[in-house]
Amino acid sequence: MHQSDSIVIIPTYNEKENIEKIIRAVFGLEKCFHILIIDDGSPDGTAAIVKDMMGQEEFSDRLFIIERSGKLGLGTAYITGFKWALEHDYQYVFEMDADFSHDPNDLPRLYSACADEGYDVAIGSRYVSGVNVVNWPIGRVLMSYFASKYVRMVTGFQVHDTTAGFKCYRRKVLETIELDKIRFKGYAFQIEMKFTAYKIGFKIKEVPVIFVNRREGTSKMSGGIFGEAFFGVMRLRWDGWTRKYPKIQ
Repeated sequence: MHQSDSIVIIPTYNEKENIEKIIRAVFGLEKCFHILIIDDGSPDGTAAIVKDMMGQEEFSDRLFIIERSGKLGLGTAYITGFKWALEHDYQYVFEMDADFSHDPNDLPRLYSACADEGYDVAIGSRYVSGVNVVNWPIGRVLMSYFASKYVRMVTGFQVHDTTAGFKCYRRKVLETIELDKIRFKGYAFQIEMKFTAYKIGFKIKEVPVIFVNRREGTSKMSGGIFGEAFFGVMRLRWDGWTRKYPKIQ
């Protein structure tokens, strides 16, 4: 019986090259984590690989999947996963990519920041201690780095890596944030979740990590994703002035 207080949510679309490897890497950690895959109708058979693993006794009680009909957006995938995690009584909920750009060995460090140090959100940060990015084209590094600078300048939100997608949330954060009111689906989703947690008053810690560009499979980034983030930040700044945020219970 593999019991755990933690669930790692991994959205997937065409990740057949990586999915079994990332699942085995997470399950190989000393700390026991469960995994929830949110697959958006991958035509390459990603979901079939996961379901085959779920049929194996060693994985049957700690690996789960939600299959969706098509590409519905990163934000909606995580919102679906958050609601599932809350329904199943997990205390710590993680976001992680399937392509090894996020190192599974950093999961215990994010967990410790919340479970041992008392933070409400732990961010796997590429920029809190310099620029820790490996094998990204320089243009993409600069775009990501200055995107976070832009968010800080516009919103006053003092987190170095505002667009990071490697995170741990305490349960109470996801219970307090009004998940159905999170409006962005792409890159800006990551900014909006962090900014909302900050405005509510949750304690946030940036944990330095090294981000490594995917070695297998295809990136899902697009210009539209960055466009949503650019204009979305201005909307968040307006919300910060006008919106009434929930209170921590």
